[in-house]
Amino acid sequence: MRRAIELARRGNGLTSPGARVGAVITDASGQFAGEAFYTFDGLKHAEILALEQAGAHARGGTIYLNLEPHCHQGRTPPCTDALIAAGIKRVVAAMSDPNPKVAGKGFEQLRAAGVAVETGLLEAEARRINEAFARFILARKPLVTLKSGMTLDGKIAPPPGDSFNPSALGATGATGGWITSEEARAHVQELRHESDAIMVGVGTIIADDPLLTDRTGLPRRLPLLRVVLDSRLRCPLESRLVKTAKDDVLIFCSFAEEKKRRLLEEHGIRVEQIPLGSSDGRPDLAKIAARLGELGITSLLIEGGALVNWTALAAGVVDKIFLYYAPKILAGGGSVPFAGGEGFRRLSEAAQVKDIVLHRFGEDFAVEGYLRDPYLAPEAHI
Repeated sequence: MRRAIELARRGNGLTSPGARVGAVITDASGQFAGEAFYTFDGLKHAEILALEQAGAHARGGTIYLNLEPHCHQGRTPPCTDALIAAGIKRVVAAMSDPNPKVAGKGFEQLRAAGVAVETGLLEAEARRINEAFARFILARKPLVTLKSGMTLDGKIAPPPGDSFNPSALGATGATGGWITSEEARAHVQELRHESDAIMVGVGTIIADDPLLTDRTGLPRRLPLLRVVLDSRLRCPLESRLVKTAKDDVLIFCSFAEEKKRRLLEEHGIRVEQIPLGSSDGRPDLAKIAARLGELGITSLLIEGGALVNWTALAAGVVDKIFLYYAPKILAGGGSVPFAGGEGFRRLSEAAQVKDIVLHRFGEDFAVEGYLRDPYLAPEAHI
């Protein structure tokens, strides 16, 4: 099963909007016979590719999967039919498929055909692999991860100078370089690689002039969609984001000045107008998340500054957090906090993070946790 999960992870960046699946087949004597992982453009599911590799050795054998085999006609015929026809006698799956079209029906079909089915092995690990797929298939919205780098006292930047926008920063300050370590920043690139889209506020573009690209060098099916919250279309035409746009930049605005909109679109940038979410003049993040879902975006990584972070939390769109902490203390009232805005007024209103996992990156550490279970249908959160 660990090998199947390892294979599933090879599909990072290559399966969206589908699930990441790895398959390992052993023959009747328990010897390795075949293995494979799924890619969206490759079309064939991991089970089918592993069966093809195993050939006649699959008969009487066992297949190990991180996800339940599908049992309906979609882009491909049902994998359950292929497993039964190949003579597989035992299926060991880490978890059931969250897709309502499957959701246990694959297991039922296999058992009805006399195939032994076992589930639950390394389920927690398997669930993390396909949490974005689960969120998308159940809610038609992307899994939203709020990422930030900060000091131990929760500061994302030192006090701002005259030429410095406090809402723009994530892991750097106006002076003094990066807050987080090289190891932590390298892991951020892995998060970007696993994401369909990245989002920042226009303040970040103005202050830091970032590229917002996936720099892992690993293959991906689609380019990382670079999303900018820019209420009044202040994005500089000379920014690196604009200069490198190749139909992979989407700006959400609230007020579209036609001339600036036309100039941005001439650079290959999509501009969409979204109503205000509140009286603060910022776009409605709930509507933006829904729109990204309509565009087939299954996972969104927010790398905003203090105000964007607060806006996302206040809007209730954040599913999970990945917060990096460096062993530094800035202190002082002028340093920029992780989340600005008015904040939650009572402890009972605070965003509650659950299922926490800690990670180490050199001297830094990170907290990964969930504000919402991606495997629950939206109505279950009410």
